[in-house]
Amino acid sequence: MKIVLAYSGGLDTSVLLSWIKETYDAEMIAFCANIGQEEELRGLEAKARRTGASKIYIDDLQEEFARDFIYPMLQAGAIYEGQYFLGTSIARPLIAKRMVEIAKKEKADAIAHGATGKGNDQVRFELTAAALAPDLQVIAPWRDARYRSQFPGRREMIAYCQRRKIPVQASAKKPFSSDRNLLHISYEAGILEDPWMDASDKKFRGSFTTLSVFPEDAPNKPEFVLLDFVKGNCVAVNGKKLNPLGVMKTLNKIGGKHGVGRVDMVENRYVGMKSRGVYETPGGAILHFAHRQMESLAMDREVMHLRDSLIPRYAELVYYGYWFAPERYALQALVTESQKNVTGTVRVKLYKGNIMVAGRKSPVSLYNPHIATMEADPTKAYNQDDATGFIRLNALRLKVAAKVQRNKK
Repeated sequence: MKIVLAYSGGLDTSVLLSWIKETYDAEMIAFCANIGQEEELRGLEAKARRTGASKIYIDDLQEEFARDFIYPMLQAGAIYEGQYFLGTSIARPLIAKRMVEIAKKEKADAIAHGATGKGNDQVRFELTAAALAPDLQVIAPWRDARYRSQFPGRREMIAYCQRRKIPVQASAKKPFSSDRNLLHISYEAGILEDPWMDASDKKFRGSFTTLSVFPEDAPNKPEFVLLDFVKGNCVAVNGKKLNPLGVMKTLNKIGGKHGVGRVDMVENRYVGMKSRGVYETPGGAILHFAHRQMESLAMDREVMHLRDSLIPRYAELVYYGYWFAPERYALQALVTESQKNVTGTVRVKLYKGNIMVAGRKSPVSLYNPHIATMEADPTKAYNQDDATGFIRLNALRLKVAAKVQRNKK
């Protein structure tokens, strides 16, 4: 049996690699995706082989991640439950997609992941596999009672690695779990499982400042940033043309300096429970805000309202793991059509955690100052007398209902 495992080289996946190989008597192929986590990848190949892998793939997927996953999602304006920028959610289908490609190339029988049976990632990995390779087996050790019995905690996992001389650096105590990529970093579990615990407390400052500072530690002087959009995609920052990856890296750096995009929320997992997460999404927060400002100028009202009504559904599809589902493709087609005139420039001001608009302009702007002016309309495009009939017609049903209620008394 040949199995492709999502592998990071840390404690969890090192144990998984060895345990799966032994339990299934399998040839193990390790796969590590570089999606902007900026973790140390040097020596990972040797570590995987020492742990039992016959081969390892270390693929840089950052450009694909930015171009084909983050940007389409940003065009849709997707935020889960009004706060979460979907940083981890949008990365999983890309990782699973590449795992499936490697499995096909290597003629593997299965893919395996280290997502727990309580989280969302198991669903995201496996729905992607179902959509792209329906006959491929998926192995999820955390849903295997044998695995949970052998490894009830990190202490047992560390002892297992020591006995087998598996090279890992880990301690039995870890204050929280984190996951980083090009769009964000998330923190959850451990000390964060108490929703009353204040993650912004000074004694925890160093723990939750990977991509951004806390707003109170940001510069006392605001910074202005220009973002150029073409058909809903940011193509330049401060006049410099950049590809999606370049935009993300640039805005992460700028936004992180000013403490923007920090979120502390209790969210609803797909599997039914609530969980608390702390997130840093500096570049994504700037792009989301600026994109909306561009739309306000260049998008038709009814198209905007229709698209906006679908944002919760689109965000759920990403969060739940349905990126490769037909309904997501259908929604994406509508989103793409809605973006055809979202072109122009937005100027934002960043100051101590805040993102404020400081101007927007577009060659296809639907805003007409001559029509909107409170002064006389030189174009004669709008006759204020017409509003009388407009209001009378829209008030008709309200008047009828009011008379009916009055007669019932």
